Amino acid sequence: MTDRNIQVQSLDRGAVEDEAVEIVERKGLGHPDSICDGIAEHVCERLAREYLDRVGHVLHFNTDETQLVAGDAAPAFGGGEVIEPIYILVVGRATSHYVDDDGTEYHIPVESIALEAARDYLRDTLPHLDLDTDVVVDVKLGEGSGDLQEVFTDEGPNVPMANDTSFGVGHAPLTETERIVHETERSLNGPYADDNPAVGEDVKVMGKREGDHIDLTVAAALVDAHVPDMDAYIAQVEAIREHVHDLATDHTDRDVTVHVNTADDYETGSIYLTTTGTSAEQGDDGSVGRGNRANGLITPNRSMSMEATSGKNPVNHIGKIYNLLSTQIAEEVVADVEGIRDLRVRLLSQIGRPIDEPHVADVHVVTDDGLDVADVEPQIQDIVDDELAAVTDITKRVIDGELTTF
Repeated sequence: MTDRNIQVQSLDRGAVEDEAVEIVERKGLGHPDSICDGIAEHVCERLAREYLDRVGHVLHFNTDETQLVAGDAAPAFGGGEVIEPIYILVVGRATSHYVDDDGTEYHIPVESIALEAARDYLRDTLPHLDLDTDVVVDVKLGEGSGDLQEVFTDEGPNVPMANDTSFGVGHAPLTETERIVHETERSLNGPYADDNPAVGEDVKVMGKREGDHIDLTVAAALVDAHVPDMDAYIAQVEAIREHVHDLATDHTDRDVTVHVNTADDYETGSIYLTTTGTSAEQGDDGSVGRGNRANGLITPNRSMSMEATSGKNPVNHIGKIYNLLSTQIAEEVVADVEGIRDLRVRLLSQIGRPIDEPHVADVHVVTDDGLDVADVEPQIQDIVDDELAAVTDITKRVIDGELTTF
């Protein structure tokens, strides 16, 4: 055990699973905010790998300001068209000129790299989007500010220095409602969509639990080319409802109610029909950091960081590293320590200090009846200490695409 500042105490509330009302949300891969998160993170991974290949280490960059301006479309049964393309602007800072200690000069085409990465992500994630006609992708990457570049490159012998005084938050275990909301979107954007091409990627799931009743509201964009008429649309909506209900009841013994596309008005023909599978085609803008937190959920019953995790530099940007690490610590503690019902981890950095030495690592715990927090405190502290000592593993896993940020 090191002398890191690790605090463990009882959480000043009961477990979220026991609260009378719980609210959980997940924005799917095709939601405009998630599109921005995904592009920003894919650009981040690509730039980091390019720096490693060209220079030997990751240089200063951040791409966490990506924005999306919605287009305009005319969806129609059997297939409509995009009238005004979606506009996406990848904004941030990236080192394009670098001279190493030997005087070797490097010029890195960061904007070209970012543009290619963004278009690759769109191609892989939104198959109904025509990259030639339906979307315009632009990139504006300036050089980083001198003081932050200095903090970035001023690394100790092993561990980078924090780029900011900031914090990250994680929690575990997920409640039933949290798991159901997360798995619902992943299913609709995964195996279910593979068998049902009419389901677009823009899926949003809102879960509400009151007592022992879970209510799920699903917004699912349907793709007009695969929906020939209103009867087919209604059949798709009902099939989604049944699928989500079956999925949810596999995860809980509580009563479950599922609603799908509740804003539809069949009499007037106002329905959630799209040409591209995303509401970004018509009136719904997006931005990095406005959607899911680092664990893939929006959880107002929990403490959350307002930092955007996607697109931030994975070497020393606390807004990324500590949100991912705190979640990983929470999951490890719950997996290894018996008798924990609810756990929250908060990691606070101080700019210029090594990222493995947080200003404080604060762990709040709800234990089973009869178990005192003091009984498990040493074990928890050891796990937190080990995870902090291995903090640079987060960087490698991000660059390798092993960790999701939204």
